[in-house]
Amino acid sequence: MSENTMWHETLHDQFGQYFAVDNVLYHEKTDHQDLIIFENAAFGRVMALDGVVQTTERDEFIYHEMMTHVPLLAHGHAKHVLIIGGGDGAMLREVTRHKNVETITMVEIDAGVVSFCRQYLPNHNAGSYDDPRFTLVIDDGVNFVNQTHQTFDVIISDCTDPIGPGESLFTSAFYEGCKRCLNPGGIFVAQNGVCFLQQDEALDSHRKLSHYFSDVGFYQAAIPTYYGGIMTFAWATDNDALRHLSSEIIQARFHAAGLKCRYYNPAIHAAAFALPQYLHDALSAQ
Repeated sequence: MSENTMWHETLHDQFGQYFAVDNVLYHEKTDHQDLIIFENAAFGRVMALDGVVQTTERDEFIYHEMMTHVPLLAHGHAKHVLIIGGGDGAMLREVTRHKNVETITMVEIDAGVVSFCRQYLPNHNAGSYDDPRFTLVIDDGVNFVNQTHQTFDVIISDCTDPIGPGESLFTSAFYEGCKRCLNPGGIFVAQNGVCFLQQDEALDSHRKLSHYFSDVGFYQAAIPTYYGGIMTFAWATDNDALRHLSSEIIQARFHAAGLKCRYYNPAIHAAAFALPQYLHDALSAQ
């Protein structure tokens, strides 16, 4: 692909979105997927895998703040955090902002993604790969959660859509493995697509996760470059109280953590668990 062309996302057959390519920084097929990083005047640096936008400099903070601060502040005393995927480093960046976290393990199937993103998306990782609490494991996520002897308080599945390498991270084998290595009262969260266009993903995840956790639900945020409206994040835990904490508790934890966010705040935290009626109806019909 050359500069001054239009890049077309291929996630959907009947509709989609285009980005003007001002400058191609990197484009190569790795051992696992086709990776491109290019510059766009409106969204900054854009990374796509197998024809699907994964992240942009302009709006990545919404996704990564909601995927980290919601479960970590709801938990309240997480010491050990596992990130599945997240090779761009932005999820790691947000987790490192929680000073009470003692260990952060990131499992990424594609070493090439980590290498490329360190070079071409430095604002995403912001030096977080050098945090002494961080350990990188190059492995398949399903294999790791079913084999590791480590246990975790929060597990964040920063997976791609359920196609290609990301498909296994939406299976019962993966969810069962996450339950296996999650400490009592721990929280599992995962991206679950844009529910207006990818509702089947949410329904499938809810059905599978309900076999392993007593409290399964979703929270949401709107990320502009994830086309189609609000994105849902799967939420699973055996502590039913954690997604119903008072605003005073979340506010106190937010203040104690010393966080300064661009999207997340305690009011957003509470509001994120309010879901559209069409999703409630679909879940009830299962």
